[in-house]
Amino acid sequence: MLRKPTIRKTLLASLCASALLSLSFQSLAATYQSEEGTLTVDEVVGGLQHPWAVAFLPDNKGMLVTERTGNLRRVGPDGKLSAPISGVPQVWVQGQGGLLDVELSPDFAKDRMVYLTYAEAGSDGKTGGTAAGRGRLSDDMTRLEGFTRIFQQQPKLSVGNHFGSRIVFDRDGYMFIALGENNNRPTAQDLDKLQGKVVRLYPDGTVPKDNPFVGQKNVRPEIWSYGHRNQQGAALNPWTGTLWTNEHGPMGGDEINIIERGANYGWPISTFGIDYSGQPISESKGKIVDGVKNPFHVWEKSPGISGMTFYSSDTFKQWDHNVFIGALSAQVLIRLELKDDKVVHEERLLGELKSRIRDVRQGPDGYLYVLTDEDNGKLLKVGLAQ
Repeated sequence: MLRKPTIRKTLLASLCASALLSLSFQSLAATYQSEEGTLTVDEVVGGLQHPWAVAFLPDNKGMLVTERTGNLRRVGPDGKLSAPISGVPQVWVQGQGGLLDVELSPDFAKDRMVYLTYAEAGSDGKTGGTAAGRGRLSDDMTRLEGFTRIFQQQPKLSVGNHFGSRIVFDRDGYMFIALGENNNRPTAQDLDKLQGKVVRLYPDGTVPKDNPFVGQKNVRPEIWSYGHRNQQGAALNPWTGTLWTNEHGPMGGDEINIIERGANYGWPISTFGIDYSGQPISESKGKIVDGVKNPFHVWEKSPGISGMTFYSSDTFKQWDHNVFIGALSAQVLIRLELKDDKVVHEERLLGELKSRIRDVRQGPDGYLYVLTDEDNGKLLKVGLAQ
């Protein structure tokens, strides 16, 4: 049980040091043109029920994929989809809720721990919130052993909306969970609630004593940052070690934020979006508000952003220092070029597929792995023709 963080390799570095994925799949019928060359798209596996997240197993053992309907599955190196892995907690499949993110322990080679976030029903069965837990992946990869809930979003306020959520481990082994505000606007500013927050924990769910609000009366000690809306993407910048998250605005105002200790990111008192009624957000004081951290990047027309990954491989040098983000309503994969920590260009990819892009991750082979959020969801391998 980790009580004090230790410097360690990131999971990505560990994966890249292991054997690369040696997957071969039937290509989709078409290739697609992009600014950086011809995109190649291969279907790794189909038949997934609203897949939500993907994580790579080391040593060429394939991938873990969550289905929002409640299943965790393994995709083997040959593209074969396993039966549901047993030992996964019961999840609240309601609206946008269900089984959500999956992440491996930074010490997976030693402890084989798999972390999940999921929607959890409250005692009345009518409202819920986000929870996180972990269990040991059995040696035969068919079950999670000893799964334990280590975090609960409190109070339970969602009726099926805005759970978030993503898990990220930083270089020191701390665990960050990016949470939604449960479609309950004011709670993102309430420090006695865990809606609309990024929380920082040890891997066993205990609270570090140096969190910014520890010891303050009527303030949740788990909180690292607040004022967030529906955070559906998060990733660690591999060059700076900083945590980035993205979140849905209302009608307009999707954001990328670089997360800082104790910072307020504004929702709902500061937003670039408007209400779905077409009227201003009633609590908003404007786009720029004193004491509020401004977004790193904003879309005034919402693409419905979701999973996010930094590209840091030599496989496709054209994508060096790019950020890739899935988009649900726009049904594209967004590519952002960075220069001096600024977004200097945007390109939208895979619009021809007309699919909601739920997650995107850089694989240890340097390809992008993309999940489409559909009844018959797919895991796609995306690269550039060489």
